[in-house]
Amino acid sequence: MLFSEIVSLAIDSFRTSKVRFALTALGMVIGTASLIVVVTIGLTGKQYVMGQIQGMGANLIYTYYEGGGNASVNIGAANDPLTVEDMKAAQQQVPGVQAASPMLELHERIAVGEAKERDILVLGVDPAYATVRNLEILSGRFFDSQDSTSRAHVITVTQQFARTVYGSQDAAIGKVIKIKSLPFTIIGTFRERVETFGQSEIAGDTILMPYRTGRIFTDNDAVKQIFFSVSDAGDVPRATAMIQKVLQARHRPESVYRVLNLSELLATAGRIADFLTLVLMMISLVTLIVSGVGIMNIMLANVRTRIREIGIRKAIGATNREIKLQFLTEAVLISLTGGVIGTILGLALPFSIRFFTEYRIPISGVSALIAISVASLVGVIFGTLPATRAAQLDPVEALHYE
Repeated sequence: MLFSEIVSLAIDSFRTSKVRFALTALGMVIGTASLIVVVTIGLTGKQYVMGQIQGMGANLIYTYYEGGGNASVNIGAANDPLTVEDMKAAQQQVPGVQAASPMLELHERIAVGEAKERDILVLGVDPAYATVRNLEILSGRFFDSQDSTSRAHVITVTQQFARTVYGSQDAAIGKVIKIKSLPFTIIGTFRERVETFGQSEIAGDTILMPYRTGRIFTDNDAVKQIFFSVSDAGDVPRATAMIQKVLQARHRPESVYRVLNLSELLATAGRIADFLTLVLMMISLVTLIVSGVGIMNIMLANVRTRIREIGIRKAIGATNREIKLQFLTEAVLISLTGGVIGTILGLALPFSIRFFTEYRIPISGVSALIAISVASLVGVIFGTLPATRAAQLDPVEALHYE
């Protein structure tokens, strides 16, 4: 018997029981559609998380002094902090470093506006800090190299600070704040591109001033942190290791310096997102398995209702292999039809979101292939038992079956 003839007979069988065929295929439609939707949700979540982390600066490397190697040397190592000279040495010796900024930290009680004095975090940074930390300038401007060189009394403040004290970010521009009795003019407002909820060095009420200006208020050349930005994200691990070596070579062996980047965080977030997507896929596969059980039950019932037909076909020369292939083909066609329709419906959701909105929902062609492949496999697995039972029927008994 030709395969085309087998398919033709299967289609004729479906036409005689359209409702049963549709209801059986419906489970596969739901299963494959849910599989694709789950993958889409997983990819969207991964894209969002990775975008949030990258918004902090995918090429960012930062370092800080942690202390001595053990308690006995901590006191002696306390006078071995990072300096601007360390930053300059790293810039000269580490290829790929395109920008860097030191950071000193001041905690001040400042009277602003009509409010009472409040605790404000003041950070002294270089103009490159805005680029290295990927800050978004909302109004005004960030201080430049000329402001830094001239030790200008200019500052930029966070969006939250401007709104809390002056009502809006634009209203803050040009206002004067006294820090240690010296007047400083607000020339701009900024925010982090990604909300870090106070987990970064920038708090809600933070003021940035030129690093050289900030040195007016300190009696040493120590810096709290140093930030670096490399030209290529692929160079981040290598640059991180080289910066670590440069710092250790310039300081005492017992001094400990942390040199960190976001590459490991990105990789970890990617692995977690992939794992969660896999878990969701396994849950959606349960739906496909349940649908497969439904296909098996329907095909077993189909075999019982067609026993006389099987007996007649065997009597006129049909082999066990042809009978088995006939019923297996029907099971696979039911499963595959539901899988194709479910795949189309599953892909329709992200496509419609991309078409009608500005959100670029990721679409996985691989998930569609997996869904159709799994649907076909389910048809083969759960259609084998009914097909085998049909093939093993005795023709004589089948012909006498009422």
